Amino acid sequence: MTQPFEITLQETNLDAIDAMEGRVCVFVTPDGKLDQLARRVNKKSRGAIARFVESPAFADMKIGGGKAFAFPADLKAEEVVLIKLPKRPTPLEARKAGATCSGYKGAVAILVGAIRHPEDIALGYALKSYQFVKHKSDGKSETATAVLMVDAVADVALEEALAVADGVWFTRDLVNEPSNVLTTTEFANRLKDMERLGVKVEVLEEAELEKLGMRTLLAVGQGSVSPSKVVVMQWNGAGKEAPFALVGKGVVFDTGGISIKPSAGMEDMTMDMGGAGVVSGVIRTLALRKAKSNVVGVVGLVENMPDGNAMRPGDVITSMKGVTVEVNNTDAEGRLVLADILWYTQDRFAPKGMINLATLTGAMIVALGHEMAGAFSNNDDLCNAFLKAANTEGEGAWRMPMSDDYDALLKSRVADIRNSPGRPAGSITAAQFLKRFVKEETPWVHLDIAGVALLAKDFDLGPKGATGWGVRALDRLIRDRYEA
Repeated sequence: MTQPFEITLQETNLDAIDAMEGRVCVFVTPDGKLDQLARRVNKKSRGAIARFVESPAFADMKIGGGKAFAFPADLKAEEVVLIKLPKRPTPLEARKAGATCSGYKGAVAILVGAIRHPEDIALGYALKSYQFVKHKSDGKSETATAVLMVDAVADVALEEALAVADGVWFTRDLVNEPSNVLTTTEFANRLKDMERLGVKVEVLEEAELEKLGMRTLLAVGQGSVSPSKVVVMQWNGAGKEAPFALVGKGVVFDTGGISIKPSAGMEDMTMDMGGAGVVSGVIRTLALRKAKSNVVGVVGLVENMPDGNAMRPGDVITSMKGVTVEVNNTDAEGRLVLADILWYTQDRFAPKGMINLATLTGAMIVALGHEMAGAFSNNDDLCNAFLKAANTEGEGAWRMPMSDDYDALLKSRVADIRNSPGRPAGSITAAQFLKRFVKEETPWVHLDIAGVALLAKDFDLGPKGATGWGVRALDRLIRDRYEA
């Protein structure tokens, strides 16, 4: 895993500010009020903070935005950053402010004082500090090191916030890894390592998957030298009650198979295991914060490659459920993986609810761009609870329609259903396909994260590349709805 962050707490000590090295971050309210910490920095910087607060530039600054002052006169720090933030910010405002504190290669002191949500300031700092440079010959991963100076150390829920950050970093690492490194075997090994956190991890190999009847999943990977696997992760923090289930598509590389993709942009298909990455990150977060809930994560790990043994357009495959599927497009492979592991998860665990995640369709990007994931569901209560959690965590999601009217498009001449009816309503028909493998009594949400798993530009809480979208929202859903 990328070298993690080191964030600690220190009680407010005005004299200690003078000797702090690196970057010092101070907060000023939108109406220009300076607390005792900001007043100390202002005095030591010979009034620079107060002068800027009176300027039009401060008035125009957005909440959470910052202004840097290099080499303040009477401080040991190399840089002071003034950040505009209410004394009682929302959690999202606090995280944005924390993100503004990041980006400095060295020690960072964040002078929080009595500001509300210091743990969210820490979370924002940790998320924005992420970097993935392990494969660059001149790249060196720097530990993000920060000290939060707060008035009441004992009241800060720092440990739980950093557990969330750790889960997001873990997901980003998985999604950013090239597929020659993150093979199905390496992926499974990294998940197996979570046993040291108290997670029960099982790796189901091809022989067992064949015995279980997971032939649609196995068909996707049969053209690859990397063995297909299913990894089952169980976090049991709440006794014997039925678990909540998270299910993830883990296609470590997707060429499209025989229905091969265009070469332009194919390098991004290393991220086609994004759903499995999010499931893994959530389980890691739950274990790190010792969540009082039972959650099972099931991920299908395959590679979709064209060779002499690859599945072909026109093949008919029998799923674990017994439904036969005509494969008329081998690039619609994610739903074949999910079909079997959705059925397996319900058959084995009878979960109280189930959410699957997948970078499933390009049509989702056409519909919602890179700002929101699409949510499809058979249960208003669960879907609304997820959307609320996503909104609370600032992770965009939008509910998309489902209807039996679309099922006619899935009809096959030679099998029960076909895997891809074409471009019209592409994301919806994919969801309708998955619904065939969801039991009527199982509350279920399908999240199509094709547009949000990987971004081509920097964003508020991270650098360009893998986002870790969904870890925070799903952790929030479990925290609010399923914890004892």
